[in-house]
Amino acid sequence: MPHHTPLITTIVVGLGLAFILGAVANRLRMSPLVGYLIAGILIGPFTPGYVADQGLALQLAEIGVILLMFGVGLHFSVADLLSVRAIAVPGALGQIALATLMGLGLALLLGWTVGAGLVFGLALSVASTVVLLRAMQERRLIKSNQGRIAVGWLIVEDLAMVLTLVLLPAIAGFLGGRSDMQTSQVDLGGLANWLNLDTIWGTLAFTVLKLGAFGVVMLVVGRRVIPWMLHYVAHTGSRELFRLSVLATALGVAFGSAELFGVSFALGAFFAGMIMAESQLSHQAAQETLPLRDAFAVLFFVSVGMLFDPSILLREPVAVLVTVLIIVVGKSIAAFLIVRAFRHPLSIALTISASLAQIGEFSFILAGLGISLGLLPEAGRDLILAGALLSILINPLFFYMADRISLRFEERERAGGPARSATDHQVPIAEPVAPPPVPETEFPRTNLRGHTVLVGYGRVGSLVGQALREKGSPFLVIEERQEVVDRLRAEGIEAIHGEAGQPGLLEAVNFAEASYLISAIPSPFEASNLIQTARAANPDLQIIARAHSDAEIEHLYKYGASLVIMGEQEIARGMLSAILGSRFGSGSEPPDEARTRSVSGSSLDAFETAQTEPGNKTEDDMEEKTDPEGSGLSASSRSESPR
Repeated sequence: MPHHTPLITTIVVGLGLAFILGAVANRLRMSPLVGYLIAGILIGPFTPGYVADQGLALQLAEIGVILLMFGVGLHFSVADLLSVRAIAVPGALGQIALATLMGLGLALLLGWTVGAGLVFGLALSVASTVVLLRAMQERRLIKSNQGRIAVGWLIVEDLAMVLTLVLLPAIAGFLGGRSDMQTSQVDLGGLANWLNLDTIWGTLAFTVLKLGAFGVVMLVVGRRVIPWMLHYVAHTGSRELFRLSVLATALGVAFGSAELFGVSFALGAFFAGMIMAESQLSHQAAQETLPLRDAFAVLFFVSVGMLFDPSILLREPVAVLVTVLIIVVGKSIAAFLIVRAFRHPLSIALTISASLAQIGEFSFILAGLGISLGLLPEAGRDLILAGALLSILINPLFFYMADRISLRFEERERAGGPARSATDHQVPIAEPVAPPPVPETEFPRTNLRGHTVLVGYGRVGSLVGQALREKGSPFLVIEERQEVVDRLRAEGIEAIHGEAGQPGLLEAVNFAEASYLISAIPSPFEASNLIQTARAANPDLQIIARAHSDAEIEHLYKYGASLVIMGEQEIARGMLSAILGSRFGSGSEPPDEARTRSVSGSSLDAFETAQTEPGNKTEDDMEEKTDPEGSGLSASSRSESPR
């Protein structure tokens, strides 16, 4: 077996070193991204020791960008995109123009040509897709006003860069570089020759035609084919095929759009996810791509670190400093002023400014094209890479500052401080939403006592919640989907938007005075962390969790669960109950009545027996307490705690 395996070596070393340094960074209360970037520097060509394959690393990183944008498309509908067009389009274009002018000014001071300055400035103007989306997802802001505006802003920037990458080869000769249409990697063909791509207007017309054709194919053909294919595969019952179909769609559409229409991989994947979001299986599709998406996103940051030459910090310290200031200060101020000019609240302006205060993948692509066209000097690429790395490193600090400023502003308002200006009340988007009474990272403490904390409101959690509501038992819900939280609150149910491990959330639910914790989330890793925290807060808390295997059952009991229920066991008991005739009796009960009774009657009855030890029951007693409708909460179906 050959031992020269650069692909395997790059993946193993990249992920392994990123894991170690990411864990160290997390231990030091820093973003794991810092560790990932340092890992890339250590295995890059500018530091001693092992050097990974840069070409392979960049291709692997591109897969991460594709999967990340695909996931965003799954959660970002056309209506959301159109709802922010009033700010996203002029805001993105205005910020690109201002950042380009600042970059051009620095280039002229360094003695470069106008063409080099334009390429340099454009490279500094566009934010990194991966960094922006990761920051938004970590703060649960993707579905918020800030998230919709930021993602819409990002899509407009991507479209502008697509036009730039196509137009730049045509105008390179005019800017002092080499005018080589082959550099654009576009298959010209008869239509392109007819449009005369030797002119700027011909190239622009050809680009618009290609983007229009891509939009037509995705919105007309893709809207019918992709959801149909997804539902067909789902009906086969094969989870493996379903996962494969999702990945094949994301990667295939991204690659095909780049080859056939000349758009970026990221943009093609985004549209593929947006089309798939119209299917009822979109949530499952997002879950299936999550592990690969996270792994390849890590490789993206490693690949960025590999491109960085640390010696630039000593060779050109002033130029590096000014470049970083343009990215993190100049762009931020420009974005802040633009957002405020459109009469958006201060909190939104600060979040957008912080999210755009970095550069990434499009900057690297544009720098490479500029060098190949003879426009940008090698020093320009080094400055762009230095600016990208340093801006990504300090970007979390800008988010922290934005959060602190927003919090202080809201505290002053609640304390009767200066009133908001009129510009803070007008938010011109499709569905104006009043600002929340507390920031995203802080939660109001519940006043409930002796209540049930229900984590997750999906297929399992919603059944439990319905039974608790019908019995009049007090409970609150923790759910990560904002639309579900809004619906529950409209129905008078106390609900918190967030995930179980989110800082500040577990304190808000008052575990110390709660009676039950029901973990309806399927992930044993998240559930174990939740259970451990809840058990530490209240040793007498009755904790009920779900599992899918014996290993998961043992794992959850190890972390303090009182009762673990495995779905497969409940299915088997339900089947046996039906065979023995105890489920439907004479078989005359209507299915609708049986379904209603299974939720409203027996679910909570079985739940209320959760504190009883199974060892104290006889077989007859256990049978009496078994849920006749297989609700999944019967006392007889639980796995006994080994404790």
